[in-house]
Amino acid sequence: MLSSLTATLAESLVHTLDPFVFEIAPGVGPRWYGTAYMCGFVLGWLILRWLAKSGRIPMTVVQVGDLVTSCVIGVIVGGRLGHCVFYEPHLFAKFTGEFPFWGILEIHKGGMASHGGVIGVAIAVMLFARREKISFLVIADAVAFVVPWGLMFGRLANWVNGELWGRALPESLQANPPWWSVKFPRELELFTQIPSRVEALRPLAPGTVRGNNAQFMEWVIATAYDHASSAHAQVMDAITPVLTAYYPSQFFQAFAEGPALLILMSLAWLAPRRAGVVAGVFLAGYGVLRYTTEQFREVDSPVIALGFLTLPMLLSITMIAAGVGFFVASRKSKQVIGGLVWKAE
Repeated sequence: MLSSLTATLAESLVHTLDPFVFEIAPGVGPRWYGTAYMCGFVLGWLILRWLAKSGRIPMTVVQVGDLVTSCVIGVIVGGRLGHCVFYEPHLFAKFTGEFPFWGILEIHKGGMASHGGVIGVAIAVMLFARREKISFLVIADAVAFVVPWGLMFGRLANWVNGELWGRALPESLQANPPWWSVKFPRELELFTQIPSRVEALRPLAPGTVRGNNAQFMEWVIATAYDHASSAHAQVMDAITPVLTAYYPSQFFQAFAEGPALLILMSLAWLAPRRAGVVAGVFLAGYGVLRYTTEQFREVDSPVIALGFLTLPMLLSITMIAAGVGFFVASRKSKQVIGGLVWKAE
């Protein structure tokens, strides 16, 4: 039994998760990606309601509901447009004959930039603060405090979708990759350029799909994700040794942008603080943590870069600078809000 456990822990995890919670019809049904975002919004709303009802922020429960609605729009619009602008600008010109017809609207396939989401929320907060005549710094603090939950759920959704891979482990670890590494069957799409690897797997497929390399690899990948297929186990046994092992960067970023960031803000807000401090901790903390975890994530392509600094790193540095700006602005604020343990008198 011990030898079996040791062998299991010595193998990479192979990603074969289904993006659907359940399917009403083939390709139709709620996805984990959307469910994750919904959970983040609901939990954020509940926490903001508690902050308002307990007198920790100067807002009514009704205002909290309006604020969350504004932030939902800001996250979705900002996150999606940010992804399209920063990482896949070709989606602006992608039109098809199938719903939703425009590449920008294909949000069900994933593709949300967290930096874009932060920008979208910031705009939503500014508009809401102006309309309700509440200090922008107060609203920014309240929203910043609940954002890590959405970021964490979003990263976990990235994992379920099998997107935003980590960097490949060093070559020295590829022969016997550690148990915490991950392999993705979709890497097989690249094998069409390596004839020897294609030929080694070809006997697995039915004769009807063996001729065309692209169709053959599509069958292999689909079978790897189809746990009910009679060929699933055989395919998994064949492809696992030839796949590359990657860092599980989705989990690194889920922890950094969720629990780690929330702990930082909670410690800063145990006692009442001048408005703007919590938002400053969020922006600066997120920037530092995101910059750190980007060292384990595969560089997006196409992408803007400045030397060794990738686009997410550059955006993270910008957020650190914005956090410093909030700290400076908080020193001029006369409004004190919070804290989580000791409330303002």
